[in-house]
Amino acid sequence: MSSLPLFSRRRFLRGSGLAIASVGLAGCTSSMNTDRFRQQTMPVFRNPALEEHWIEPGAAIIEGPVPTGLPPQDAYYADVYAAKEDGGFLLPAVPYRQIDPRFYRQEVNDPFGEAPGTIVVDTADRYLYHVQPGGRATRYGVGLGREGFAWSGRGVIQWKQRWPKWTPPESMIARQPVLAKYSADKGGMPGGLDNPLGSRALYIFQNGQDTLYRVHGTPEWQSIGKAVSSGCVRMLNQDVIDLYDRVRGKAPILVV
Repeated sequence: MSSLPLFSRRRFLRGSGLAIASVGLAGCTSSMNTDRFRQQTMPVFRNPALEEHWIEPGAAIIEGPVPTGLPPQDAYYADVYAAKEDGGFLLPAVPYRQIDPRFYRQEVNDPFGEAPGTIVVDTADRYLYHVQPGGRATRYGVGLGREGFAWSGRGVIQWKQRWPKWTPPESMIARQPVLAKYSADKGGMPGGLDNPLGSRALYIFQNGQDTLYRVHGTPEWQSIGKAVSSGCVRMLNQDVIDLYDRVRGKAPILVV
């Protein structure tokens, strides 16, 4: 049994209750302003499907797409590099996700400052730029063969061709006799899906002379962004079609 008198125990309990109530009341009154009340009582809803992008209440919300780790505008590129019919041929889709995204067709700031309409081939970084007005350019990834490093300077697109014929040089025929059936005296290899020049070719002249330098398509998408054994400047077939449609007249070209 407690040794406290009944009166003292009642006084102690009454006093303790008042003290506890005072602490609780003090806690409420110190927080009882509209803003804090709203923050403390705001309902929070969480969607497990969106847990990766969860934003705590009150955090700043940044407008714009949520980063996903996928290439930008993934749906756009799926359409750009989809299978398409062209000139009686069915171009296969490009498995673009297996290509470094920096080599996708995209609009960028023009790093060279050339006049709009100019083509610039950056052999070091494996890019081709088609300069647009306003300091912008359409950039494409390219692959470069031995011939792609053999010439540099300024020229013009003398002419361009859809589904071009390919004639292997004599030096290539000497290395690969099987190509003799496509020699110049036999008319070359007709345009088609297996033609090394792909769906389009742009022919570069300098001072009225053929440089033997070409910008062309390729069925070998794996070669984009790389140095390869043969050819000039290779582009994805879908990309060289896009470039072909943009180029007007005898457009200037700079190879650096």
